[in-house]
Amino acid sequence: MASAAEQLAANLNFGAFSKATDLHKRLLFTLGAMIVYRLGTYIPIPGVNADAFAQAFQTQSQGILGMVNMFSGGAVERMAIFALNVMPYISASIIVQLLGAVYPPWEKLKKEGGEAGRKQLNQYTRYLTVVLAMAQSFGIAMSLQGVANDPGLFFVLTTVTTLTGGTMFLMWLGEQVTARGVGNGISLIIFAGIVAILPSSVYQLLELTRQGQISAFLLFAIMALAVALVVGIVFMERAQRRLLIQYPKRQQGNRMVGGESSFLPLKVNTAGVIPPIFASSLLLLPTTVSAMLASNPDAVPTWLDWLNVVMPMLQHGQPVFMLLYGALIVFFCFFYTSIVFNPEDTAENLRKYGGFLPGIRPGKRTAEYLDYVLTRLTVIGAAYIALVCLLPEFGIAQLGQLTFVTALGGTSILIMVSVTMDTVAQIQSHLLTHQYEGLIKKAKLRGRGGRR
Repeated sequence: MASAAEQLAANLNFGAFSKATDLHKRLLFTLGAMIVYRLGTYIPIPGVNADAFAQAFQTQSQGILGMVNMFSGGAVERMAIFALNVMPYISASIIVQLLGAVYPPWEKLKKEGGEAGRKQLNQYTRYLTVVLAMAQSFGIAMSLQGVANDPGLFFVLTTVTTLTGGTMFLMWLGEQVTARGVGNGISLIIFAGIVAILPSSVYQLLELTRQGQISAFLLFAIMALAVALVVGIVFMERAQRRLLIQYPKRQQGNRMVGGESSFLPLKVNTAGVIPPIFASSLLLLPTTVSAMLASNPDAVPTWLDWLNVVMPMLQHGQPVFMLLYGALIVFFCFFYTSIVFNPEDTAENLRKYGGFLPGIRPGKRTAEYLDYVLTRLTVIGAAYIALVCLLPEFGIAQLGQLTFVTALGGTSILIMVSVTMDTVAQIQSHLLTHQYEGLIKKAKLRGRGGRR
């Protein structure tokens, strides 16, 4: 049976939306932020020879640059000021969250620091983002020396400053969208980049079919698979295990109150789109280091010669890359789930408010049962995400194409569908809040009229 909130959400209509002025402001702010982001992907880095870089990019577009270009909405192809996108911020978030689980001072700050502790960890993430962005932009600047109009120290400093500033601006913009707009700002920035490059990817797929490089049957199969992925992702993202929570009856005066029951929903995919994003970011780090070393091969020490053997294995479509990618996705599914849902804390909160799971003793036994259920749900969720994200890699291995396969593949569709569902859910939440406030206001007015 649907809850009261679900029934109210089902009755939402355009009239309710038209009256939610605060939601209108939030949507306009989010739209404006995405427009600013897209405009920034067309502002080139100063000092780069556009024609020379375009030729160099064509030779590398089927490699790791093609993947980064897709997530940045084509900013890498144009070598724009937002070429790094928010990847340094995501990498910094991974490191801070990992340290928050194993480094005692940060672990204490996360668990006992409250809102102040969360803000402090966020500040550490920003500092680390600056460091990672500077390191990655330095590698890019050194690799761009061959296509620079005036290569040298000034060009390197300019490029590092521009790319690092672009990343920090996007990080700030994402935080502003989260606070003043609708949806998660960082996720929406990645979402906008993927959506922006989607039309050109579809055009590339149709053009390859017209040229005979791809058969009409394969075109139909790719489109059918994309539709099936959307349906499957929507189903899995909405799937949840509902645990019955019972509250005991208690006597107040001459009557019994309480005895209500509710549900504790546990999602199959608690981690969301974080695992593939984290896994992709970690696999990009060795490639960035390799590109920085390749820009000056004479200065590379002999003991790093093994990179020449390892890096080809870390390209998309390679078995080693797929194995590491799948393993990292599974790891981050369990890791991030353990961060966002703590069975001990949940069991303690249930015990504090008198709730219990029927047949399960409150306290430690409840925490163990919650961990038991959540672990098995996470196994299913991790297998689902790994399968969805590895589908494009199999396509790259078979077709040798990167752009349209990744744009229409599982990872991109997973991010687009998940972010869309999350944003729509937040819009519904704002509408529900507006309706509840309207009902409360009407009830107060009726109360005043009755007293008169």
